Amino acid sequence: MGTPRVIFDAGPLAGGSAFSAPLRLIRADTPAEVPGALAAMAAAQAAGHWLAGCASYELGYVFSSKLRGLLPAARSVPLLLFGVFDGPSGDVRLAEGAAGLSAPEPEWSFDEYAAAFGAVHAQITRGEIYQGNLTFPMSARWSGSAEALYGRLKARQAAPHGAFVDLGGPVLLSRSPELFFSLDASGRMVARPMKGTVARGLSAAEDAERVAWMRGSEKNRAENLMIVDLLRNDMSRISEVGSVRVPQLYTVETYATLHQMVSEVTAQVRAGVGIAEIFEALFPCGSITGAPKIRAMQILRGLEGAARDAYCGAIGWIAPGGEMAFSVAIRTLMCFADGTARLNVGGGIVYDSTAEEEYGEALLKARFAVLE
Repeated sequence: MGTPRVIFDAGPLAGGSAFSAPLRLIRADTPAEVPGALAAMAAAQAAGHWLAGCASYELGYVFSSKLRGLLPAARSVPLLLFGVFDGPSGDVRLAEGAAGLSAPEPEWSFDEYAAAFGAVHAQITRGEIYQGNLTFPMSARWSGSAEALYGRLKARQAAPHGAFVDLGGPVLLSRSPELFFSLDASGRMVARPMKGTVARGLSAAEDAERVAWMRGSEKNRAENLMIVDLLRNDMSRISEVGSVRVPQLYTVETYATLHQMVSEVTAQVRAGVGIAEIFEALFPCGSITGAPKIRAMQILRGLEGAARDAYCGAIGWIAPGGEMAFSVAIRTLMCFADGTARLNVGGGIVYDSTAEEEYGEALLKARFAVLE
């Protein structure tokens, strides 16, 4: 909607990184265009350029013969959309001006959610899956400047992987706390999956109680461990044998509105593995699908009804030297030119989950977009 630009609260430069004035855009809207787009990205990287942009959740369908036929026809975000840039700058100033956002409203009632929850739970009971990350859309109205609105969201809640993406189509305002993966120049990969959520307390004492409860919660630990194992498996496909490690398990991180359980998985990626191989092995992140990944995605596709688009996809940057970092695009608002906005929320369902708790937890995750 504005000048093409991608801004990261962090990024490759300390204090924030901005990518402006792209040399060109690389875009894939159909499965047939994905291989060419990935090849173009690799060529741009090899030529000494940087890339920054996003991939939608539905990109994951393209990499599996079992999912490709389920790709939703109606989608608002390209499968891949990246700008090619000379490099980042530290000028992350946001346009000033009026900006507003109405309180997001769920498009699923509790009864509608409960019916879908029951279907997922039945599949878990039958042993088809161990966990399914059921999500649903919420809608709002926005006004003013998208950059100014992003500034308001940023001021409301810090997010280690916050990002603003305006490369054509809906503008993405992401306040993601979750690292999908990062890769350094030596090939060391780090993923930090999040599973397990509880609201902040009303006092420091209540906060401490809730953190202690989450650390000891068998349900949240089991949910988190399932995804850690899934990511270990995905990362092992592109990593040196025996290099996958879990140096951090069940850490609780605190944000403005909630606490989340986080673990860390590391690996040494094999020499010669490029962008296409990394995406094919990892995409989408297992923390927002369920386990086993392919079967969970098949079940969820039949229940959610519509494309997730940017939500649960990835936003990130790629450097000429091989370094890259991508967030999981949760807590992400899609702002359309007609003044409508959409975000999705959800959570992992396991055997001992309840519809009431999961629906409430999902709505809690939308509080990042409630401007007070």
